[in-house]
Amino acid sequence: MNDLKVIDETSQFIVVSLGQEQYGIDIRFVENIVRMQHITRVPKMPAYLKGVINLRGEVIPIMNLRLKMGLPDVEETKKTRIIIIKMEQCGSIGLIVDEVKEVVTLDMEAEVEKMAFDKDDRNNYVSGVGKHGDGLISLLDLNAVTAEK
Repeated sequence: MNDLKVIDETSQFIVVSLGQEQYGIDIRFVENIVRMQHITRVPKMPAYLKGVINLRGEVIPIMNLRLKMGLPDVEETKKTRIIIIKMEQCGSIGLIVDEVKEVVTLDMEAEVEKMAFDKDDRNNYVSGVGKHGDGLISLLDLNAVTAEK
């Protein structure tokens, strides 16, 4: 009997767009994808926190990913979505994205380049870059994205 284990080094990402850029969100953290809906504003919150929604009885804070990443805000379209992610440190949070494109499987060794950023810089929201077809997908570091600044 062979004691060597084959370790699956692939991960799946939901590819979303913000303008012309494509970003990957690790599918393990995605709880739901919903259409845009009425967001109730909460006073004295940072501009990137748009407010809260009630999703099946759960109140979920909603973050505009464009504003969080320092990109200009745009009008909602029919393709605008809220991706509900669940993180250990902050529970569920919704991320507003321009469009959900597809789900891709990336080989973490062959198709992903890790980014060597200064670990103390909390403005680095990308953990690596994935090569898919002829394009590149910036892989989001959800811990950095959801961290309070």
